[in-house]
Amino acid sequence: IDSLDFVRNAGIHHGKIPLLELSRLHDFLFDSEGELIYQVRGQYDIHGKPGLYLEIKGNIHLICQRCLGKLAHTVDLQTFLLLVENEAELDQIDDDDAVDAILAAADTDVLNLIEDEIILSLSISPRHANDECKLHQLKSNEDILIDKSQSTHPFAALADFKKIN
Repeated sequence: IDSLDFVRNAGIHHGKIPLLELSRLHDFLFDSEGELIYQVRGQYDIHGKPGLYLEIKGNIHLICQRCLGKLAHTVDLQTFLLLVENEAELDQIDDDDAVDAILAAADTDVLNLIEDEIILSLSISPRHANDECKLHQLKSNEDILIDKSQSTHPFAALADFKKIN
């Protein structure tokens, strides 16, 4: 889309994106099943500055960084991206952490914009809750199998070894 023209005309674009089409997101996904529903609206903010309002919803499966299993994750994003016309404006706005801004362009790729927002919203290290993670469950099962009454001091084997020599 031509981002500034899209805002001037109060454009709305919506649809569904199969996860297969989001190639950069694949590194974070357990599988590429499903789709995301999105809506992009061109609108002005309260100060009269142009921007794009994005809504993205859907369910994806991430990779748990503990057990490497499937981790269900709900995507529910709403964000406003302020459109700026040059790098100087962008640098000035970058100092304000409360505002997200992008350069206005005649050929803004909506799919890339959506994929960027999803990737930025993900946790650095996604993982199951302790009681849901397979790795945690395996450790719990091992604890049950170990007979607590036969627990020995960690250096008992060393003491036995010293007696032999």
